[in-house]
Amino acid sequence: MALIDNCKIAMRITTTSYDSEIQSYIDAGKLDLGIAGVETTTLDPLTEKAILTYVRMSFGAPSNYDQLKAAYDEQKAQLMNATGYTDWSE
Repeated sequence: MALIDNCKIAMRITTTSYDSEIQSYIDAGKLDLGIAGVETTTLDPLTEKAILTYVRMSFGAPSNYDQLKAAYDEQKAQLMNATGYTDWSE
């Protein structure tokens, strides 16, 4: 299943009306992780979860924004410090 479909399921969205907006947040999430040194060319469940959290945090005005932001920051920090997830030279 495509990442956009997983995001829509997580956010309980069934229409295609927001697909371009959701895709832009997916792209921004990948770029944000990339700036932090996290490799996103091939996604696994951990990087997908971080991107999903980024999308949920960015889409609309969620009432739990602070919780989502803290969760995303923690996920990003874990990926940045985990072996095999960064593109930093050794």
